[in-house]
Amino acid sequence: MEVIEKKQDGICILTLSGRLDANSSEEFREKILQLIEDGTKKVILDCENLDYISSAGLRVVLEATKEIKRNEGKIMLCALQDYIKEVFEVAKFDAFLPIGGSVEEAIKTF
Repeated sequence: MEVIEKKQDGICILTLSGRLDANSSEEFREKILQLIEDGTKKVILDCENLDYISSAGLRVVLEATKEIKRNEGKIMLCALQDYIKEVFEVAKFDAFLPIGGSVEEAIKTF
């Protein structure tokens, strides 16, 4: 999996490409938790090019969401493929994790 990080209007946008699974989740976990530890309070996960997410990937997103909320921050998902969105909905993540249509829409919610 590839993660491209950029900042816009004080928001950290992480563009995810490929598969977020058992093989890539630990590296992603370290990256996002380090961002939060360094004081990042606004994160958008751009999932337009995310092809697959496993339970290991879901655990990392859940852990990051809990950690950023402890620091009074917010994570938002956007641009999910239908089958990826369905995984988040089946897991009931959409109940506590906002999902937007595009990066631009997500930026407006902060």
